[in-house]
Amino acid sequence: MGGSTGGETAGKGESGHDVAALQRRLAEFAAARDWQPFHTPKNLAAALSVEASELLEIFQWLTTEQAERVMDEPESAHRVADEVADVLAYLLQFCEVLGVDPLVALAAKIDRNEVRFPVRRRDGGGVGGGAGEGAGGADTGDRHSSE
Repeated sequence: MGGSTGGETAGKGESGHDVAALQRRLAEFAAARDWQPFHTPKNLAAALSVEASELLEIFQWLTTEQAERVMDEPESAHRVADEVADVLAYLLQFCEVLGVDPLVALAAKIDRNEVRFPVRRRDGGGVGGGAGEGAGGADTGDRHSSE
């Protein structure tokens, strides 16, 4: 297993791999094959979109219950893991090319969303007002945390 050097722990997941080390491996892999000229922000964003669509394709015609059990079957679990890996690989390469630290970007986004979407009680009351009201009272509806 790969790991960080010099005592680094930032960006390390449970697997022991860290983001920077994986980005280096991806860059070395691409360099060994002379793929860097093709790894432009536009091309990497397009490839990321394609791979995310391939992940979605696995779930396309499944019911909610079937989708929740997709990891129970070895074949579908393997397909999901492969597509997740493809999405992450292209995202990490995209971030590397543009100089974006994905962990810093994610932490900043979570910070902003905590302000935009304050915690509310299930009954619709509490911080931020009733259902559908976000920060400042604007109607935000039920939005996903990544917006």
